[in-house]
Amino acid sequence: MHVVYSLLGIVLILAIAVLLSADRKAIRPRVAGAAFALQAGVAALVLYFPPGNRALQAVAFAVSSLLGYAHKGTEFLFGPLANDSLGQMFALQALPAIVFFAALIGILYHVGVMQLAVRWIGGGLEKITGISKVESLSAAANIFVGQSESPLVIRPYLAGLAPSQLFCVMSVGMAGVAGTILAAYASMGIRIDYLVAAAFMSAPGGILMAKLIMPDPKRLDVDAISDAEVALYEGEERPANIIMAASQGAQTGVRLAVMVGAMVLAFVALVALANGLVGWLAGLAGFENVTFQSLLGYVFSPVFYLLGVPDWAEALRAGSFFGTKVVLNEFVAFIELGQMTELSERTVAIVTFALCGFANFSSIAIQMAVTGGLAPNQRPLIAKLGIRALIAGSLSNLMSAALAGLFLSL
Repeated sequence: MHVVYSLLGIVLILAIAVLLSADRKAIRPRVAGAAFALQAGVAALVLYFPPGNRALQAVAFAVSSLLGYAHKGTEFLFGPLANDSLGQMFALQALPAIVFFAALIGILYHVGVMQLAVRWIGGGLEKITGISKVESLSAAANIFVGQSESPLVIRPYLAGLAPSQLFCVMSVGMAGVAGTILAAYASMGIRIDYLVAAAFMSAPGGILMAKLIMPDPKRLDVDAISDAEVALYEGEERPANIIMAASQGAQTGVRLAVMVGAMVLAFVALVALANGLVGWLAGLAGFENVTFQSLLGYVFSPVFYLLGVPDWAEALRAGSFFGTKVVLNEFVAFIELGQMTELSERTVAIVTFALCGFANFSSIAIQMAVTGGLAPNQRPLIAKLGIRALIAGSLSNLMSAALAGLFLSL
């Protein structure tokens, strides 16, 4: 029965995307079909086929080991404080992990490993889906560095992108997460193998939803991107050696960790405020124990029931997590998920895939600041497309969740 519900969920998500399309006649079946096949193929490879699953477990083990190394630095600075309450765990484990992984990625960029991976995956996306090289490179970079840094890979071409191409870049950014942020999620007890799988599924998933909701009116291309180095050093001094690369990466990680910490602090407080207001208003009407999350749960619970969540009570929980993620951010949602111990393994898997993305309202402002700053002429269009990109990213995350539910049922 789970298989049937997962298939219904997949059909529902595709139908919603087609209904929201700006030009249904312009949808290119080859592009949409290839993107869906690639997203489903990644899910099947790592969740269903034993060799792929073993490879995913190996990656998860490697990431877990790296987190252990990151924790050594945290223990040195903070001692026993690093192994206490959830709040202290987040501040003293999740945030330092961002700094460590940012330094590691800085080294990988300096030695050329990341450029090779971006070019290889980007070239594969271009050949398989038929989208332009600029879109495929941005999507590939987004798997590793997220929506704040990936636009730098295609910086010279941003100003000349057509609306459908810019929308694709924005949607994939909303659908994905940064590699450094995955480490923070994992340190909160979220399964690493699911996070890694969701990160790789986000690129074709974002492309799929972008090309359904805002298809190219015709085959579009920008000037050919050369095989010159894919660099992320805009506005920074290029590192002279590995030590300098690690130092610059760590500095970037500190800035990101401070931003994430401030964001979580603010939004957790805002959730408490919203719960107080909702509870007070509900109390006036005679209802007790009503929270902001419970209301969001009722809104999104039917979707998660169709995605294969086993029962209605768990679907309400899943819906509340997803609603929190969209309205606030995924960090708050993952913190709440990490505190839940009574959910079934299947529900945890589906929710993890659904939450693994930057699709929330604050990301619209981030994209306006980052992408709009790199291409000021595109800022009005970014603002105009923001809500649609958020929807596309959310649908991509839900599609990943539906596919995960399907292959975990087989």
